[in-house]
Amino acid sequence: MKVILLNGSPRPNGNTYHALKLAADALNVQGIETEILQIGTKGVHGCIGCGSCATRENHLCVFTDDVLNEYAVKMRQADGFIIGSPVYYAAMAGDLKCFMDRAFYTSSSYFRFKPAAGVAVARRAGAVSTFNQIENYFALGEMLRVPTIYWGDGYGQTPGQVEQDAEGCQHMQVIARNMAWLLQVLQAGKDVPKPEKQTKIRTNFIR
Repeated sequence: MKVILLNGSPRPNGNTYHALKLAADALNVQGIETEILQIGTKGVHGCIGCGSCATRENHLCVFTDDVLNEYAVKMRQADGFIIGSPVYYAAMAGDLKCFMDRAFYTSSSYFRFKPAAGVAVARRAGAVSTFNQIENYFALGEMLRVPTIYWGDGYGQTPGQVEQDAEGCQHMQVIARNMAWLLQVLQAGKDVPKPEKQTKIRTNFIR
C-alpha cells in the first residue's frame, strides 16, 4: 500500500514538509510506502473550466507544462493521500488551490472511496479554515476522510519549528495511524462491492 503526501508549500524544507514527514514516518512504521511530492515554485495553472479533460485520453488536463498531470496520476495510483498547506491569509497557498481545482476536476472519479486527510501549518492563526478548505475537496470527491482527534494542524514559523509543537506532532501521528487502519479495513473488504456512482442531479435556483 502507498500513500502520497503533497506539500503545497513553495518551500521544500519548510514546516509543511516537516509536518508531512512526521506523518510519513509514522506510516512507514506501519509498513506503508510513502512519497512526498512538492508543488515547488514554478507555478501551477488555475482551472479554466474548458472541460477538455472529460474527453482527453486518461482524462488529463489540457495544460501540460506544470506538475498537475504527473502528480494526479500518482495520486490516482496511490491508496490514499495527505494534502498539506501553509496558511496564507487564513487559506491554503494559491498554487495548491489551483492544483486541487484541476486535480479533482480531472481525477475525482479515480479518488472515490480513497482515504484522505488535510494538514494545515500556520505561524499563529488560520489553520482551521485552511484545513476545512482542503477537506471540502475530499467531501465532494466521495472520499473517506481520515478521523483525527483535532483539526490536522501544526504551528511553527522557522523551518522545523513545527516539530516543537507537541500537540501538532501528535495530530500527524494520529492521522497516519488512522490512515493505516483505514487502508487495512479497505483491503480486508475489497470484495465488498462499492455503491454505484450516482449521476448528479443539478438544481438551479434562478428560474
